[in-house]
Amino acid sequence: MPGPPTDLPTVVLDALTPTSQRLVVNRRGSTVWEVESPGGHYAVKLGHPIEATPDWPAQPWTALAPAREGAVLHSLGRDDVTYGEWEYGTWNIQPWRAGPDLYVLWEPRRRHTPPLDPHISITPSCIDALADLHAKGWAHGDVQPAHFITGPDRVHLIDLALAQGGNIPAQYDFPYRGCLVHYEAPEISRSVLTTGQAEATPEADVYALGASLLISATGWRAVEYPDDAPRPVQREAVANGNRRPVKAPGELGELIDAMLSHDPKDRPTLQEAGKALS
Repeated sequence: MPGPPTDLPTVVLDALTPTSQRLVVNRRGSTVWEVESPGGHYAVKLGHPIEATPDWPAQPWTALAPAREGAVLHSLGRDDVTYGEWEYGTWNIQPWRAGPDLYVLWEPRRRHTPPLDPHISITPSCIDALADLHAKGWAHGDVQPAHFITGPDRVHLIDLALAQGGNIPAQYDFPYRGCLVHYEAPEISRSVLTTGQAEATPEADVYALGASLLISATGWRAVEYPDDAPRPVQREAVANGNRRPVKAPGELGELIDAMLSHDPKDRPTLQEAGKALS
């Protein structure tokens, strides 16, 4: 395939009969569309394989990710999600979640020098959204600020394509090989470096939430490495615990430091984190 799709596939157009559509994410291996139709307001995700380049190996799993997420959401009891296959991979259709993500929400306070204390009132809602997923037996595996959508009534935790905890149809499943390294726990990075894959866990999700809160509050990622470092170099820095000397302002800082503990056993549970803020 020469590149990402420039339009929605026929199977999606037939399912939704859009009145408007807008491409909102276009990245290696996937696109996300905002679609309005007579039946409602939807997010449509399309996956396609990534071809090998001189700098990157081929990534066939990206073609399967939308259907895998659909299967996870069905396992969680979501009957408002559909998924299937198209010419180059898989797709899913799910309700559109309106609102800024966590990083965008805190951006105005981050711009001040020094940064202002973030409105921590949203943090318990992020904790609750992740805790609800864990209570159902799943680890998210890809916690990052962009995946907490702060809607008018609640925080939505999105993008569950990498979640682990239940049965996935074999034709759509693939091994967990870590996530965006900025939010990867040391034990995940170490396992990926050693074996090529890892196991998503609640403890790693807690670390990722701490890293998400830190970068959203300060603009700085938790671990120090060159911005253009290759992914293995990034993971070595994470595995070795090369923390930046940066602290989130206000009472949130102490909690984030605990969530970023190198040893998973030293991190607070989400229940403990919620109590610390109450």
